[in-house]
Amino acid sequence: MAEELEPIPASRSRQKQLVALLFIVALINYFDRQSLSVVAPRFQAELHMSDEGYGHIVSLFLFASAIAYAIAGFISDAIGTRRSMALFVGWWSLAEAATAFATTTLHLGIARFCLGLGEPGLWVAAPKAVGEYFERSRRGIAIGIYTMGATVGAVVAIPAIAAITSHLPWRSIFLIDGGAGLLWLPFWFWCFRKDTPRSSAEASLAEHSISRKGNEFGLRAVFARSSTWKLMVARGLTDPVWYFYLFWFPKYLLGERGLSLSQVAQLGWAVYLAAGIGTLAGGLFSGALIRRGVRVGVSYRYTMLAAACLMPLSPLCALVSSSTLAIGIASIVAFAHMTWLVTLTATVVELYPPSLIGKAAGLIAAGSGFGGMISSEVIAWFVTHGGYRPVFFLMAVLHPIAIVLLWRTFTTRYSRPALVAA
Repeated sequence: MAEELEPIPASRSRQKQLVALLFIVALINYFDRQSLSVVAPRFQAELHMSDEGYGHIVSLFLFASAIAYAIAGFISDAIGTRRSMALFVGWWSLAEAATAFATTTLHLGIARFCLGLGEPGLWVAAPKAVGEYFERSRRGIAIGIYTMGATVGAVVAIPAIAAITSHLPWRSIFLIDGGAGLLWLPFWFWCFRKDTPRSSAEASLAEHSISRKGNEFGLRAVFARSSTWKLMVARGLTDPVWYFYLFWFPKYLLGERGLSLSQVAQLGWAVYLAAGIGTLAGGLFSGALIRRGVRVGVSYRYTMLAAACLMPLSPLCALVSSSTLAIGIASIVAFAHMTWLVTLTATVVELYPPSLIGKAAGLIAAGSGFGGMISSEVIAWFVTHGGYRPVFFLMAVLHPIAIVLLWRTFTTRYSRPALVAA
């Protein structure tokens, strides 16, 4: 395969505008995800929906996300970063707004399924945008900045939604969320003015340098590697912990702990702040090990092992009598999971050559969606028949199981000649 051309970086001002827009849209993305769980008791009462019914709605969202993760990379490659990002954001914004008009469980399920089809595309198109507009030395910090937008969105969502719905009808939050995404689109089209900073001649040359046979080989190479399946299963096992804190934990605090919405707004954000710190801690810890001479794969393995060792604290969330202490323990668990997730994502970059990272990352992330879908059904059953306590006990063992599965994966790297040559 011919060597891919390096894009000509955009100006510093254009780069700042782009990363600011990606930060904002990542914030909107997680605000949209959180909105349903915060107002869940009210729409459940209005639609006469049980906790099992709520679990089915969450499962539909995650099933759609699994599909979207698997195909978003191919869509972005086919129509370009500029148009694919606009398609993803516009689609999910309309789906979020449509949630406000749901009058039956079926309507709500359709709206959230459509939301799930759109939202994952952001996490495929955004790295491509950075790759096209930033030089290599600045791509890491750009990705780190916009990823923080997601955790900021999760932090501010609970108090913001509580404040808005205390003055406006609860359905209005979905219209506000959807409108924010649509208002973002003109700024995106203005900033990202074309799909690649290179000239059309250079783009044509790069396109023809990758043969159809090479693309087919790349996809087969991803499926042929055992690491793909192991990482996919690992995400399917462990990402349900994060989905629980996004979609169920506010309900747990409102229902099981008996907190008011204002109390949840005052305390619940700490869990998502800790998760945001975890996204930084994973990179800092593994980076410190690498600087001390530890091999990259081994440093990732030790970082994920340390995170997995914190997960057995999870049952204490259900066992302690103090709600504040329960939130503190949940914050440690969320911190550990995000440390784990960031390191797992970095592992993909270590194991696959650049030409395969997009396909591999999308397929591995699809495991997250399927695992979340299954776990939502399991959680709904437990909540209905046994309460939340079994869920917290289950979350204690998922990461330890996954680290055993992945242990040998960190000892190998990709072979450049074997995988890059067409």
